[in-house]
Amino acid sequence: MTGAYARLTEVLPMVSVTELSPTDPLPEGEGWVSAAGLAAAGADLDAFLAWDHAQILRDYDRPGRPDVVAAFGLHRYAWYACLLFTVPWFLERRVPRFPAGQVAFQREQSRLVVRGETFSCLPDDPAAGEPGARVVPDEEALRAEVRAAYAEHMEPVLGGFGPRMRRRGRALWAMATDEIVEGIEYVAELLGPDEQKRCRRELELLLPGATRPFVGDAGYRELTGPGGESLPTRDRASCCMFYTLAPDDTCVTCPRTCDADRIAKLTASSTA
Repeated sequence: MTGAYARLTEVLPMVSVTELSPTDPLPEGEGWVSAAGLAAAGADLDAFLAWDHAQILRDYDRPGRPDVVAAFGLHRYAWYACLLFTVPWFLERRVPRFPAGQVAFQREQSRLVVRGETFSCLPDDPAAGEPGARVVPDEEALRAEVRAAYAEHMEPVLGGFGPRMRRRGRALWAMATDEIVEGIEYVAELLGPDEQKRCRRELELLLPGATRPFVGDAGYRELTGPGGESLPTRDRASCCMFYTLAPDDTCVTCPRTCDADRIAKLTASSTA
């Protein structure tokens, strides 16, 4: 996956991904936390969420509700974690497997370290003969691998965060679904307009709906502006809870934002 992760860092220098050999230990200390540590819902998760609690208090002059702090913390892990799977799929048509015990995250430096042994690819991939390669027959099978690999990684992590967020099942997977879309969508925008257009098509195929445990489809649709212009938008599957801190500053894709408000926000953004 090195080529794909290098391209990610090229367009988004704040993020780096380091691949370890199967026998190398994950880093510890100095701000590092493993995904398995977050899933365990103990001291590692306490320390991780203390950062979000402090950030909310610093930026908004008041503490966030415990469930909101946990929701922010999950977003700030899952947004990065999803890129481990979607970036190599989008750029190289390769899908790694990184269970929770094989990923470490240093949030203050936006660094990820992974230790993988297997990946999926298409029959014509030059890496199809490499150790650990699992060849799948076609693009749809590879998309299924993206969903399965990300779900495998996130299921225990959601189990750790869930009780603190006061959310279960579908609500947690709705957040995980949004991270898939918003993470790679942001990277594709940095890669250029052609890749941005391709990304939307790819995401509509990756998340067509009824792909449990993920919730709904990619959520893209078109609105009509005051001058008859087309305004692309997206319906998030979940709410990020930001409205609890800034009620008048909701996201344009928030399920709480009505179409009239979306049109006003999108038109203002276009004018600016």
